[in-house]
Amino acid sequence: MKACLQRTKTAEKENLFAESRSSVELRRGDNLFIRISGTVIDALTKRGTLRLMPVNLVERQQSETAAQAASRQRTGHELILATKPFAHDNTLKSWWCVLSTSFLLLAALGGTLWHFHPLIRAVCSVFSGLLILRLFVIYHDQQHHAILPKSRVAEALMRVFGILALSPSSIWRSSHNHHHNHNSKLRGSQIGSYPIMTTEQFIKTPPGKRRGYLFVRHPLTILFGYLFMFLFGMCLNPFFNYPKRHLDCLVALIVHVAIGGALWWFGGWMALVFAQIIPHFIASAIGSYLFYAQHNFPGVTFNDNAGWTYEKAALDSSSYMRMGPVMAYFTANIGYHHIHHLNHRVPFYRLPEVLRALPELRCPKTTSLNPVDIIRCLRLKVWDVEAQKMVGVRNL
Repeated sequence: MKACLQRTKTAEKENLFAESRSSVELRRGDNLFIRISGTVIDALTKRGTLRLMPVNLVERQQSETAAQAASRQRTGHELILATKPFAHDNTLKSWWCVLSTSFLLLAALGGTLWHFHPLIRAVCSVFSGLLILRLFVIYHDQQHHAILPKSRVAEALMRVFGILALSPSSIWRSSHNHHHNHNSKLRGSQIGSYPIMTTEQFIKTPPGKRRGYLFVRHPLTILFGYLFMFLFGMCLNPFFNYPKRHLDCLVALIVHVAIGGALWWFGGWMALVFAQIIPHFIASAIGSYLFYAQHNFPGVTFNDNAGWTYEKAALDSSSYMRMGPVMAYFTANIGYHHIHHLNHRVPFYRLPEVLRALPELRCPKTTSLNPVDIIRCLRLKVWDVEAQKMVGVRNL
């Protein structure tokens, strides 16, 4: 028994010695291979036969590969999470946008009232309309709490602007929030937006209601948005339906008429036309069309409530409107509408930043202010469920 144990211990010692010896030989072999490989690589590099890839290029390719892999993994809900780092405003920049735009607007309105040549006053009037449009989008962002969310001063100033712009806060905030939560639904999306019918609904609808439906979506109705969308749609109609809830709508009407009367009394008809009618006409017409074309364009999709999701409505039913830098300024980047609907807390001046940062948002459904694109959008009237697209009504 003792002899057996002695033999076992001796065998174990011999195995351990053999393993250690083999590992030493293996390390020696590895070191030799590394030295030989290094010598060969150096020689090939000096002769120009072999070119090594720079380390920074390797790192860049690795980061790009990782970014592409991450982008492929993100879903619609993950895209919303990806926009959250941008959903914070810069207080100084927000105030600069508000105050600089307000100053330019007051200067332009002053030009419409000064004793300049009528042509110069007309130019100032056009600029006033474009600046009202820009300030309206800024107001829209503040109402979303995308900019200056905790400032009581900003809230008070924007409420005053909403009254002056014929879009009081009570009706704008309630209708526009509804629009964001029901965008592109076949049922319930008409509040705060243009009404939508399917082809089947349109055929079954009585002629009187058909005419009313087509009137709201008619190009002339959009062009005269000053009368139909703002004076009536945002002021008169809400106040008559819910007078206590929308008392500020009545205030907006009274203030607007009072300003018009004062301009007529002190400056004559030219002051009224240049300082009020033309600026509001331009801002309302462009604003009404932008709101229309951002959700009524070739390629838009509408869904029954059962198949609707917030992310899908943002990406498939909200357009990216291509604009040059001038119109992008006057519209305060509202053309990035698919991003705005994905996360309405992103300030307007950060929307281009989001587009650059998130590759998934770089191929949206687009339209533009090109006359051809405008005509294409305005021809769309009803949703064809079978064809899954917007169509006209000529052949119905």
